[in-house]
Amino acid sequence: MNSKAAEPALEQDGHNERDRRLTAMRSAVKEGSDMEMTGVTRAIFAIVSAMALAAAECSSARVAQPAPYVPTSAYKPTSPEAERRDLPVTTEDLRILDRADAILSDPARWNHQDDRICTPEDATWSLFCALQRASVEVLGAYDHRRAALQEVRFAIEAAAPDQVFEHRLRDYNNLPTTRFENIKAVLHVARQRVADRLAGIQK
Repeated sequence: MNSKAAEPALEQDGHNERDRRLTAMRSAVKEGSDMEMTGVTRAIFAIVSAMALAAAECSSARVAQPAPYVPTSAYKPTSPEAERRDLPVTTEDLRILDRADAILSDPARWNHQDDRICTPEDATWSLFCALQRASVEVLGAYDHRRAALQEVRFAIEAAAPDQVFEHRLRDYNNLPTTRFENIKAVLHVARQRVADRLAGIQK
């Protein structure tokens, strides 16, 4: 069976099972209330039953979290080759940068608190997530060390030379001093570098 097709069925089975548990608990509460009990026993039974019902209903209300575009295992560590300032570029790199720039079309769409978890359901995007989404849309897959993304990382280094980053895209995005205009600026610098190299190739 196709795994994507199986997901809704599994989720429905989970809901059905929770509904059956809730029904059974409510029946137990009703039966218990009809029994002859002492005042203390009745009070204890009522408290325990209420707690069980509340827990079951809370569980049934949980919504599955959207899956990320790619697992974090796809985030390849850098290498001397990836840090070259003359990485080969293609028109797809230009398209990725243009698409990321369009995704971050105004400040309301920018997420200033990046955690490097990006999903198709996102309504705001960090610099990293905008580039990841653009990469998926243009290439059909995410390439963590693609020239387009590396050029943005290089632009960040130039824009913040005194900073030491663990993850350049995330950490520059999250700096308290970073503004939306700074995010747009590093995208534009990267785009210009890619465009210049493409122009040199095409001569």
